[in-house]
Formats: sequence, structure tokens, C-alpha cells
Amino acid sequence: MTRKTIISACAIALLSTTVVAPASAAEKSAADQKKDTYRLMELFADVFQRVRSDYVDKVSSRKLIYAALNGMLSSLDAHSGYLDPKEARDMDITTRGAFGGLGIEVTMQDGWIKVVSPIDDTPAFRAGIQPGDLITAINGDSVHGMTLSQAVDRMRGPPNSKIRLTIHRGSAPPFDVTLTRAVIKIKTVRSHPEGDVGYIRITQFSENTDADLRSNVAKLKKEIGKKLIGYVIDLRNNPGGLLDQAIAVSDDFLNRGEIVSTRSRHPEDDQRFFAHPGDIADGLPIVVLINDGTASAAEIVSGALKDNHRAIIMGTRSFGKGSVQTLMPLPDNNGEIRLTTALYYTPSGASIQAVGIKPNIRVLESQVTPIAIPDNERLAEARLLHALPNPEGKPANMKDGKENLTSGVVPAVIGPKGADGKPLTGIAALAAIKMGDPAQDYQLARAIDFLRGLAVYKKDEAKH
Repeated sequence: MTRKTIISACAIALLSTTVVAPASAAEKSAADQKKDTYRLMELFADVFQRVRSDYVDKVSSRKLIYAALNGMLSSLDAHSGYLDPKEARDMDITTRGAFGGLGIEVTMQDGWIKVVSPIDDTPAFRAGIQPGDLITAINGDSVHGMTLSQAVDRMRGPPNSKIRLTIHRGSAPPFDVTLTRAVIKIKTVRSHPEGDVGYIRITQFSENTDADLRSNVAKLKKEIGKKLIGYVIDLRNNPGGLLDQAIAVSDDFLNRGEIVSTRSRHPEDDQRFFAHPGDIADGLPIVVLINDGTASAAEIVSGALKDNHRAIIMGTRSFGKGSVQTLMPLPDNNGEIRLTTALYYTPSGASIQAVGIKPNIRVLESQVTPIAIPDNERLAEARLLHALPNPEGKPANMKDGKENLTSGVVPAVIGPKGADGKPLTGIAALAAIKMGDPAQDYQLARAIDFLRGLAVYKKDEAKH
């Protein structure tokens, strides 16, 4: 009651000043806004008290306040929200590269939970959850009416416990997927040689991503040696993470140029980040693979390397999250607020918010199986009647050979098949395709072919 009296007194004092000295229109507007704010705060206090006294069940004040905070923040945009103390601790663990749950990055869309991407080698990934899937129910309970944090909290739980998600994918009928929760320890960077190409997969951007990337590049240089012709940086299904790590990773491959700029509500808070001399790839060509699960910090890296003409971006258009969130701890261990504080822009000055990064070369996710033509059916000059012999005396060769199985072959783009020989569909088809294996991963195979073609071109160009 005292608080209400003080507020009213403030309003009266503001009104009395208008008698002594007429205020400008701007001052009147500011005063009116303050009065409206005080009235609305009184409205909130009144509703809060009525719920506490008249709701059918007793509800704690803490629960009501936390829910009100989350409602206020989540109404602003899809990525702002309130994190209670437990959720704040979970977020801190996530950015450090380990957390408990399913291994799935989600956002809110039209009241449903939308999958941004599953994280490699997690229960969600192994179950075949795909970017763009809508989670409509958790253990049979509809998610409609839940906040994002409430849905995420329900999906978390003790390791080895089971959970059933109802998935809606495109125009297909909804289906259930049962997953077993696990402690997710994320190794954000993995790599392996693909002959003369270094393959590097970055699954998200946590505290150690830049350091892990540098060690993986050094390992690839040692393993491949002088044969190394370039790198494939795989950012597919990378949901993002820490801004500073995205900047550091971009800087690793750039000698100069802008990496990203952020624009805030107040111009004095705008920032621009630039690369420093030093390219850990030593100027070798780079292909970056992206898809609709490539989001946020992963889009910053893609945009920086694309706009600075340092890499060829290949795959499909990215997710399109061009906003920056700041975690702001609240006093007395009352959690944190996750607030959208800026939009980021690629070096060309373009915002990718709700648009995404467009690849230089569009390559759809497919699986390619070569059609092997028997040697006795191959067309060849040597088979023609009265064919001229090779002028250097080389014997006629009408065999394709295993090492050239796809030479002169028309590839058939098909889905993977099950044990019965029929094409797999849905989550089974996704689970059957091993990303990072060019024998199954069509986008990666195209990226490697591109680098090898470029290497041949450069070698021939150097001779002339």
C-alpha cells in the first residue's frame, strides 16, 4: 500500500509542475508515459494478488513472478526469455560444451516447438530428428500453450530415462519417436583426412571451439602432408553458440577484412569486428557446407568467409537467425534474462535475419549410387570395326576398372534402401545416411570434387 501511495505522489508532483512552468510537448509525453507505466504496474500488482488469493490451487509468489518475467520476455521475439536459476545453470553448462538431455536445439514457431538442428552423436541425432521438424507433444501432452523453456525443461531429465516426442514433418502424418536421455558431452570439432582434402566438422560454438579447430587443422596438416589441397568446413546442422568463438573461427581463415558487425538500439553500442593477419589454412581453398540447420554463430562464419571471398559456400540456404542475445544475470541468484540486444550484419552490410545465407553453389541433400556398366557393354573407340591403333603402340583398353567405377556413368540420385531393398523414408532414411562419409554424403562428395577440380585447374595454370 505504501508503494502505491508513493507512486501516486510522484504523479501529483509531476502534474503540479505544469502550473508553475508549462512543459514542452516532449516533456508532457514523457510524463504521460510514466503515469501509464505506474498504472500498468498497479494493474499487474492487482492481478498478481487476485491469483494468489482466489486461484483454485495455492501458487507460490516465486512461480508467478518467474512466469510473468518469461511471458514478458518471450513475447518480444522467438529468442528472448527468462531463465530461472536452474535453467541459467543449464545454459552455462551448455556453453561449456556439456549438458544433459536429448541433444537438440529448438525454437518456438506458431505455438509449436521447432527443431533448429540435432547435435551430432546425441539421442536426437541417432533417432533421426531433422531440422524443421515440429514437436507437437511430449509424452502425449500437447506443447501448445507451453513456453519454450517449459518444453525444454520437460525434455530434460535423468540419463537413461525415456521420453516420447510426437513429430510433425511436412505434409506427412504425425509420428512418435521414443528417445533415451543421456549426458551430452559435446566435442564441437571433429576432423579426418579424405585423401588429399581435410574434412572438418564443427557441431556448435562453445568455449573451446577455436582452440579445438586449431589443433584439428594442425593434425590434418601432419596427416596429409604436402598432398593437402584444401579443406571442407562442415557447418550443417550447427545451431550456433558463442559470438566470440564464431569471430575467432572466422579470423582463423582470414588475413584481413571485416568479420561481422552488430547494430544495437543505441548507435554508440554498435560494434565491428575485423580479422587479423594469419590464415591457419595457408591460403588453401575452402568449401563451407551449410543447410537449413546452420544457424546464428555458424551463419556468421559462413557469411564472413563468403563475403570476403575466402570460401565457396555449398549446400542449401541457412536458417536465418541474424540476432544477438545477451545473457544478463539477475541479482540474488534469481536466474538470468536472455535478451535480444542487437542484429548482426555480414561484411557486405546485409542482414540475414529471416533470410539466411544463400550458398554460392546449391546442392540438395541426396544420396548418389553409381550405376556400374559391365566392361563388355561399355562404349569405346577400340570396339569399332577397323579402329585405328594407338600411334604410340599402347594396347587398347576397354575396361573401366574399379578405381574409375563412375567414369562415363550416369549417377542415379536415390534414397537409401532397407534390408528388403525398398527405399527408406522419413527418419529411417536420414539415419541411414552417414554425414561426413563421401560414399553416402552427396553434399560432401560434391565439395571434395570441387576442391580436386580446382587443384587440377591451378596445376595446369601453373604450367603455362
